[in-house]
Amino acid sequence: MGRASRAQAQENRQRVVATASWMFREKGTTVSVADLMKAAGLTHGGFYKQFASKEDLVDEAIAHAFGKEAAHSAVALEEHAREHAGEHEAARRRMIEDYLSVWHRDHPGDGCPVSGFAADLGRDPDQAAHSRHDYINGVRNRAARLATGDDDGMAQLCTMVGALVLARATRGNPLSEELLQAARTALTENGTGQSEPQQHTD
Repeated sequence: MGRASRAQAQENRQRVVATASWMFREKGTTVSVADLMKAAGLTHGGFYKQFASKEDLVDEAIAHAFGKEAAHSAVALEEHAREHAGEHEAARRRMIEDYLSVWHRDHPGDGCPVSGFAADLGRDPDQAAHSRHDYINGVRNRAARLATGDDDGMAQLCTMVGALVLARATRGNPLSEELLQAARTALTENGTGQSEPQQHTD
């Protein structure tokens, strides 16, 4: 194979991985190889020249999704380092607002891989084991961006992911927006994800 052919093959492979990363988050990993290759603008038969199995592609698609997120996070952290320390809370709130937005609810293919791949990995323990490293690191990294003081961000992330999944499942009903708003309120009431103590009077 000539140098040009090898370069084209690599470009095709990257296109398939990027397309799969989007489609699997948008529609689930049950998307067929035929539909995936058609979306990538390539022939069905070309898949088996590039990948040993669909499971290998799912693993690469997950790594691709988290790799893009890590790159964006690195840029955000570099920008944050040039800002005052007090800006962390503003950045955390922006992250919460973006995550629990109607746009994010309606565009899972372009959204968070933590929520985008959670259901499929939960149903397929073999795939989950194969993709565990990238997925677990992705979860920890996102939680770290939410951390405040003694709060490691894990409970906040659970609230965000759970609310987003429920909002997607109830899309089209007013409950969907109510779920997003309830989570936003719970996570931003006092900047830690903890509700302020209620004042009771006798």
